[in-house]
Amino acid sequence: MKQVLIRQGQAVVEEIPAPQVEPGTVLVQVDHSCISIGTEMSGIKMTSLPLWKRALKQPENVKKVVEMAVSQGVSRTASVVQGRLSSGQATGYSAAGTVLEVGEGISDLQPGDRVACAGAQCAHHAEIIRVPRNLTVPIPDHLDFAAASTVTLGAIALQGIRRAQPTLGETFVVLGLGILGQLTAQMLKANGCKVIGTDLDRKRIDIAQKLGMDIGIHPDEGNNIEQVMRLTEGLGADGVIITAATPSDEVISTAFRMCRKKGRVVLVGDVGLNLNRADFYQKELDFFISTSYGPGRYDNHYEEQGLDYPVAYVRWTENRNMAEYLRLVAQSQVQVTPLISATYPVEQATIAYEALKGGEQRPLMVLLSYPPSLSNAQLQRVVPNPTAQPAGSNQIRIAVVGAGGFAKGMHLPNLQALSASYHIQAIMSRTGHNATGTARQFSANYATTDYQKVLSDPEVDAVLITTRHHLHASMVVEALKAGKHVLVEKPLALTAQELSEIAGFYSALPASSAAPSLLTGFNRRFSPHARRIHELIQNRSNPLILNYRMNAGYIPLDHWVHSEEGGGRNLGEACHIYDLFTYLTNSTVVEVKTQAITPSTGYYSCRDNFVTMMTFADGSVATLTYTALGSKDYPKEQLEAFVDGKVLVLNDYKHLTVSGTKAKGVETKVVDKGHKAQLVAFAQAIQQGSDWPIPLWQQVQATEVALRVEAELTQV
Repeated sequence: MKQVLIRQGQAVVEEIPAPQVEPGTVLVQVDHSCISIGTEMSGIKMTSLPLWKRALKQPENVKKVVEMAVSQGVSRTASVVQGRLSSGQATGYSAAGTVLEVGEGISDLQPGDRVACAGAQCAHHAEIIRVPRNLTVPIPDHLDFAAASTVTLGAIALQGIRRAQPTLGETFVVLGLGILGQLTAQMLKANGCKVIGTDLDRKRIDIAQKLGMDIGIHPDEGNNIEQVMRLTEGLGADGVIITAATPSDEVISTAFRMCRKKGRVVLVGDVGLNLNRADFYQKELDFFISTSYGPGRYDNHYEEQGLDYPVAYVRWTENRNMAEYLRLVAQSQVQVTPLISATYPVEQATIAYEALKGGEQRPLMVLLSYPPSLSNAQLQRVVPNPTAQPAGSNQIRIAVVGAGGFAKGMHLPNLQALSASYHIQAIMSRTGHNATGTARQFSANYATTDYQKVLSDPEVDAVLITTRHHLHASMVVEALKAGKHVLVEKPLALTAQELSEIAGFYSALPASSAAPSLLTGFNRRFSPHARRIHELIQNRSNPLILNYRMNAGYIPLDHWVHSEEGGGRNLGEACHIYDLFTYLTNSTVVEVKTQAITPSTGYYSCRDNFVTMMTFADGSVATLTYTALGSKDYPKEQLEAFVDGKVLVLNDYKHLTVSGTKAKGVETKVVDKGHKAQLVAFAQAIQQGSDWPIPLWQQVQATEVALRVEAELTQV
């Protein structure tokens, strides 16, 4: 399918794999989408800047890059940055079309329904989009797709008015008569208000007056503030809604000074916010921020998980704002068609965006149109990479499933560096533009959004699964049944039943059959530091005492790692250490005890602040202190191993010191947690038919320990 991407200051149209429907979402064949002139053009301007100028505007990203370079090295960091720059960004957040497929959990929409969609994360300029239910609304009868595709802009304007709470007969001023200002003026009139509007462009003032605005003011006609006072009999406006976009602080000052005492100002647009106390203090003005389309915006529980707010408590959510805007347009209380300057076929999106870069004659609103509907069976979910080379005879053809930041920053560069062993056959991602961009960057043969395409490809020997945690176990089982070797990022499973299904696959195999390899991404045991510890304790005569401290750092409790998708930090990260203990002892666990704190406030959780003690059959005892209470300025991980008169201390996978013997430790320039060595071991096991890098019982044991710890944490 075709999709518009923003790359290095230009809008480009590319062929990418179509998305697949997911639970709680609908798959929509787009008929029209609306270009947001303000938001999207600012994005184009930002991507056209040289890196050093972008760095000045986004210092928080510079800090992330510096931290990554320190921990992972300059070359790997450069690869990640280059990938993000070259792959392009999806754009667009307002569209309308026809439902192709409905995901599990949705019962009030059906294939063939006409819908309007919102959301910068999903309602892109693309032939096919996947949209959560709460960002999708039915289109009223007799309202065309073109008008309905403006739904997001309409909801933004409507939410600004709701924040202002206008009443019948009040006078409101609209500052800025771009598309949001035009819609705001019309909806204020529909609400029974007297509307005054001002803009630097006389044509926009004329359009607004033709569509019902009472009075238009141009700065050349005199002082705006004085004119508003004159038009309101010296009282001032009851309220001002700012829909302008400018870095100047003058707009906000003007809005305050236009108001009567006890008036209110609502900010919808993006303006300078250096406030002058004298402008609002004596009048005791109210200043409101209007957040996008309304309540629910930026709330993952509402938008992505489909949890609605009760009408009795939140009358107007973003979804209900979207529906109400469409009703107003359908009943001709808001006129949209006169505001649409042009409609371009999606193939001409580059031309459309160039037209929007024009100086003083920029159009108010531009739409993109799309080809006639396709059936779901006609959708292409595989896009070849024309520059890719075929695999060599001795290379393992591997498909990377899940192309998030970690895969692109760690696994894919390592696979490229190990080209003697690996050929990247495919990149699979739930978003097509990410799959395509990543496949291009790392020279994969094709990009896809369909896991089944990977499993049915006879030229895929192995899969590397790096999706979110809740998908791991089911994907592992499917891949094993398809005969693929599997390297899956931790955790291997989130439930005992999932783990049983994986173990059951192997126990059900005939003894004579060749089983595909399974390796869970417990990479720490492959680090040179852990390997050295293992070497130094091989001939021990007594049990080990192992103390591990993980200063994990705080992650907000609404982050996905704490959700059902992530399973929590014990299952998702502490499992590394349970495996490391198993590796060093090479013994079965006989007892697990866990004690967690009971936080005094809701800021912290017991599930990532606990101490676990494991007792092994060989008599060894290991403890893990896992905490989010500490400072990120302090080193993250430390292991102390006590055995036979020796003390081995590992600090953050950079330094291993040894006391009590002349044996030397290990020191690396950057943090080395064994990710590359893990891939080397995986390749050797496949190519040479040797033992698995981690025996199945050890992979199962580490996961079982995590599940036992989790069970105890849930009882706190």
